[in-house]
Amino acid sequence: YYIFSFVLATDTDVKNESLPSVQQLGVEMTVRYGKYLNLLKEHAENDLCFMLMNCEKFLKQQQRTVVSSLCCLQERYAGYDWFASSVFLIMSGDREKTLTFLQRFSRLLVSAFLWLPRLHKSMHLPITTVESGIHPVYFCSAHHIEMLLKAELPLVFSAFHMSGFTPSQISLQWISQCFWNYMDWSEICHYIAICIFLGPDYQIYMCISVFRHLQQDILKHTEA
Repeated sequence: YYIFSFVLATDTDVKNESLPSVQQLGVEMTVRYGKYLNLLKEHAENDLCFMLMNCEKFLKQQQRTVVSSLCCLQERYAGYDWFASSVFLIMSGDREKTLTFLQRFSRLLVSAFLWLPRLHKSMHLPITTVESGIHPVYFCSAHHIEMLLKAELPLVFSAFHMSGFTPSQISLQWISQCFWNYMDWSEICHYIAICIFLGPDYQIYMCISVFRHLQQDILKHTEA
């Protein structure tokens, strides 16, 4: 990947430019969760908005211009940036440390798998992949999760098949949200650290281990 530098927005820019409703809701949830964990102080909301705006400006330097009617291929990333928000909490709300980490982290291959907005309309992807609107995590990580699940946990795989709901769908949900609302904060930190230090394939192993942990509940719900 190429190396880009941040052209930082100012606090005034943050006040003058409003975030989309999805982003605003995500900011509120992040700040509420961060205060619950005693990781954030006052004015954390402004600092988080500042960080997210600068992340968007940074990533925009690496995006293609794509003309498409797909909502996911509009100018902004369609969802909320849960990974950047997770790093913001890990850094205890220090926006400069968060931006410095993300800039350096973006040079690593694993950033493509953990930081989903990283590859939004990215120039590093073939144009056909970009135009499809399908994130590489779906046909890489999620695909391998289904293959391993079929081999390692055939009963769970069959339960999903019978329900008409694929394991890749829920896996992509977990991954895109960095397991927020699914795992405790310490476990989320372990997930991020393990994938960074040991490689993006551990993202797959993590999802398989969660399915294994939930196996009895999944089978019970299938019977019911």
